[in-house]
Amino acid sequence: MVFSIGLTRIRPIQPMAIYLDDTQRNAIATLAKSLTWRTQWPTWLLIVAIYGGWWSLATHARELGLPLTTALLALTSTWYMSLQHELLHGHPTRWPRLNALFGFAPLAVWFPYRVYRDSHLQHHDDAHLTEPGHDPESYFVDRAMWQRAGWAMRALLACRNTLAGRLLLGPAFAIAATGVDALRKIGHGDWRDIPAWLAHFAALAALTAWLHYVCSLPAWLFILGVGYGSLSLGSIRSFREHRAAHACVHRTVINEAGVFWRLLYLNNNFHLVHHDLPHVPWFALRTIYEASREQYIARSGGFLVAGYGEWLTRYAFTAAEKPVHDRRGHSAPVSDASGTYARHTLFADTSREG
Repeated sequence: MVFSIGLTRIRPIQPMAIYLDDTQRNAIATLAKSLTWRTQWPTWLLIVAIYGGWWSLATHARELGLPLTTALLALTSTWYMSLQHELLHGHPTRWPRLNALFGFAPLAVWFPYRVYRDSHLQHHDDAHLTEPGHDPESYFVDRAMWQRAGWAMRALLACRNTLAGRLLLGPAFAIAATGVDALRKIGHGDWRDIPAWLAHFAALAALTAWLHYVCSLPAWLFILGVGYGSLSLGSIRSFREHRAAHACVHRTVINEAGVFWRLLYLNNNFHLVHHDLPHVPWFALRTIYEASREQYIARSGGFLVAGYGEWLTRYAFTAAEKPVHDRRGHSAPVSDASGTYARHTLFADTSREG
């Protein structure tokens, strides 16, 4: 996750569902009537596995040793961030407040669930994907900010667009930007996020104390090793997840990653499918993608990658794109790509009843 500095406060919008055609819409409606979809049992199992695994690792830190415990907790916290993403999109229940309870714990340290939720829903305004000042998850800056930046900041921004730089610097940028944005809101008299931050810090203090005094996991190791480490692992998924393209539908990647990464990121590697169908639960994304693979590849404008290893090979130390965003043509509507795509509100098509 990443948050851009200087965003205008915009009320989060509910994402829209975009179907390839009526055949797909009917097929998904049928799929939504299945026992798996209606009960959401894979997501309930996921909640138990993540919380149970995290607790078990923490309480066995002495036996496992600090290096292994830290690495495994960072991995589990990355998985937890994927769960938080699933929760904010309306799973496993239809009640947002109940879902929020499952995402409240500060297992990944840095961001309150509510702040992440609001930011991410704003990111789903696909007409403005990648645009600085509109998309809070953009890794681009506008030309004015680039011109104000000194040589050191320009070098860091360019480095951030390499995979190595994203792993090392991406979390620091996200943490700093989120902090600056929170302070700016307070300066402008916007106190709406303060309760979320206070609750988050209180829970973080309690969790850190428990880890330190009960589990013998030092606070600094939790904050830096687990917290920063989980953001680094999460940044692998977000690396080149979107590109600056003229057509909105060509801005989002399809990453045919292996089973480990699909499970860690809860199939969010099929990112175009998720953006088109944000109401679809994680366990159905791959099925929907494979049923219409060629159509999605065409819809993405060929923005297809064979796995995260391909990004490593191509962009480990080479910038994937220039840091400065090219705004030309970025008001293109979602229907720019060939074909007609049915567009519906999220909650009109979830078929969660019964």
